[in-house]
Parts: sequence; C-alpha cells; structure tokens
Amino acid sequence: MPNNKHTVFDCNIIHLRRIHNRAGNITPVENNMHIPFDVKRVFYIYDIPGGESRAAHGHHKLHQFVVAAGGSFDITVDDGENKKTVQLNRPYMGFHILPGIWADLSNFSSGAVCLVLASLPYDPEDYIANYEAFKLFKKA
Repeated sequence: MPNNKHTVFDCNIIHLRRIHNRAGNITPVENNMHIPFDVKRVFYIYDIPGGESRAAHGHHKLHQFVVAAGGSFDITVDDGENKKTVQLNRPYMGFHILPGIWADLSNFSSGAVCLVLASLPYDPEDYIANYEAFKLFKKA
C-alpha cells in the first residue's frame, strides 16, 4: 500500500510479551518479531510539562512503535479524514504508527516517558510538519 493511503484503522495497539517473576517484569522487543519492522533508531521523550503536546507531524516513510515506558499519555492519529485517540499506560503495550499518518501526543502524566522505536534513522526530509502539506500528501 502506498504510504499516503494508510488510514488510522491501520494503526494498532500491539500487546508485547510480558515475562513476570518475583524480581519484576521484562518485555522483550525484537525486530520483525514483536513489531512489524526492523528498528533503526530509538529515542525517548520525557520531562514534558503538564498540558503540553508533542509530535503533531507525519512521515513519508517512517514507521514508529510508541510505548509508555513510564506513566501515561494519549496518541491521536489522523489520516486526513478520520481521527482516533488511544491512551498508552502500560509498558507492555505499544502503538504502531504507519507512514502517512499525522500523530499528536498529549495528556502526559507527571513523570511520563515516551519510548519510540523507529524504522529509519533520523531524516528531516521524511517529516511532514505542516498539516496543510500533510493533506496534500494524502491526496496525491
């Protein structure tokens, strides 16, 4: 499917394996096994002031797998016609955002940590930072 044809209905929560023992939990994430792409970059967002939002952009090619490693936050995805909001609040659940989807992160709890596993190295040319440009990309 061309990247501009993905919809919010293609973006899904993925439940990861949670291994529990008396010493605590561990959640493994392996390329193309637990998430549907190879991870080329990892970053995390933290110390977000209350009431602030992050992201509000789309990507031409990048897949992202977003996890609330600590705390909680909402992700609103938009395909130019439909919107969907999910709350992440468990470190063993992640949300797959496909290319051609506008995403906005909001409602961060105090101390929240947003972990992002990305399919490509950082490339500023891959970003769609303007919503009007995003809508044109979706119509192409």
